Amino acid sequence: MPVYSIALFSYDKPRNEEKSRYIVEFPDHRTLEFNFKVIQLNRLNWRDFLKQENPVASALMAKMGYNENERAQVKKECLRMIVRLKLDPARTHLLSGFVDSYLRLKTDEQRQFVEETKKLTKREREGVMELTTSWKEEGIQIGLQQGLRQGRAEMVLTLLRECVGKINKSQEQKISKLSNEQLTELGKALLKFKDKHDLEKWLGKASSQN
Repeated sequence: MPVYSIALFSYDKPRNEEKSRYIVEFPDHRTLEFNFKVIQLNRLNWRDFLKQENPVASALMAKMGYNENERAQVKKECLRMIVRLKLDPARTHLLSGFVDSYLRLKTDEQRQFVEETKKLTKREREGVMELTTSWKEEGIQIGLQQGLRQGRAEMVLTLLRECVGKINKSQEQKISKLSNEQLTELGKALLKFKDKHDLEKWLGKASSQN
């Protein structure tokens, strides 16, 4: 099948038009000339995509060109489009997560966002608020899990220092990357460690299993 090449640029600045050709050449020979279609998000107007029933557009609008005072409005419209598309939960979560990651609002913008949602229909407003609530709940859950994991890692490191002495930076970094299950296993295994070599062997085995 023929290939249609596209380069998607999602950075905020600069807004200068990108080239649509990549060339590699020497004084006596051109080895490569690659042509592609350019889609440069910061040169597109987000308002031009408001009425498109396109899931990709609903997310990429968050990276298109807009004025700073429009950020809350843009986010509202992105989420409104996602709600209106009635996608399955997995795709809805993916798109809304993209919007939230790339269009994080400041405190005053959050208040403006709430005011903007009041302009929506009841069904749309409920859908948008449900999306924003799910982000907060997920963030809290992730924070709790990370906190528990960090505390467990610190406890294991303390026990290791008691058993084998000082732990070097490389070993600390390896331990900090272990999963909760691996930290539990290490906590049991360290009671049998005689020296740092036993710890290094255990970490090497755990690394090979990942």
